[in-house]
Amino acid sequence: MSVSPFRLDVSDDVLTDLRTRIRRTRFTPASATEPWKAGTDPAYLRSLLNYWADGFDWHKAQDDLNLLPHHLADVAGQRIHFIHVRAAGRPRLPLILTHGWPSSFVEMLPLVPLLTDPARFGGDPDDAFDVVIPSLPGFLYSDLPAGRPMTRDVTADIWHTLMTEVLGYSAYGAFGGDIGAGVTGWLAARYPESVTGIHLIHPSMPANVDDPPLSDTERAFLAALDAFDERDRGYSEIMCTRPDTIAAALQDSPAGLAAWLVDKYHDWCDGDLESRFDRDDLLTVFTLYWATGTIGSSFRQYYDWTPGPARPLVTVPVGVTMSAEPVYRDFPRSLAERSFSDIRQWRGPTKGGHFMPLEEPEMLATDLRTFFRPLR
Repeated sequence: MSVSPFRLDVSDDVLTDLRTRIRRTRFTPASATEPWKAGTDPAYLRSLLNYWADGFDWHKAQDDLNLLPHHLADVAGQRIHFIHVRAAGRPRLPLILTHGWPSSFVEMLPLVPLLTDPARFGGDPDDAFDVVIPSLPGFLYSDLPAGRPMTRDVTADIWHTLMTEVLGYSAYGAFGGDIGAGVTGWLAARYPESVTGIHLIHPSMPANVDDPPLSDTERAFLAALDAFDERDRGYSEIMCTRPDTIAAALQDSPAGLAAWLVDKYHDWCDGDLESRFDRDDLLTVFTLYWATGTIGSSFRQYYDWTPGPARPLVTVPVGVTMSAEPVYRDFPRSLAERSFSDIRQWRGPTKGGHFMPLEEPEMLATDLRTFFRPLR
């Protein structure tokens, strides 16, 4: 297994083609009178694309990203991209941060200085971490698993190999949201001897909700979750059943790609899209998807969902900073306790939505430092 330094380098030809395609976009009229009611608002999309073509400075964004230590690792024959930032001073507890969909390593970057050098922000230097941020398989510069499904348990095996055999850590903590929460849970379930603890913003559903019988509160939450999915899951139904069909459109159209992605940033943030996300941050993520041509492969974690096995009970210490997304606000702790036997921190719902590291990095970093402090 080998590791090599890596720098992002999107060619001018790719950028010129991207801008040409954006400027030739054919926009659709809105289907509803209320903006965003029927999906991505065409007026907002037009404004965003105008800025993507004629205002967004990718070269500056790329230079900023390249200030961080990027690497490519060969993990059992599979290429994995990751950022590895060591703590200021002596070696500290390693912490692997895993993003979800439709996200990327960029989501985790606001946490890096807060976690690797807390003293710089008035914190305790003993709370520092070595931070590892991989790109999920099939996302951006990480390859899909060869001959295996892109499921949470498979990704957890890859992450454990990365942390222990490639980077040489004998013990580490883990954090994740969305897909990353599922991967993080599997890390703890499979490798409790190495995982000191895990922290989540999206507690995973238990494998079995029939034993013991559900409480009234738990049943009410699951009914509300089903009702939410009825309104929201159109995107996932397509990616679960016909990913190649929609990927063909998004791979060829920057407007389609941006519309598909920003719809979720709008719906899953805690508040107003424009106040929660800088357009440069959004377009950095969108440009990475476009330049790497990986929107289709990012769908594999949806298409491969069913082959995943039932995860066993997690026994390592667990911390939760609950997302403020409407669907998670009433998540019963008792339901999480069916998945995790040792919940030591439970906060929320707090502030910040699906992309909490981008929305509320200071709050989340404080919770991470507090949770892991007694586990070091």
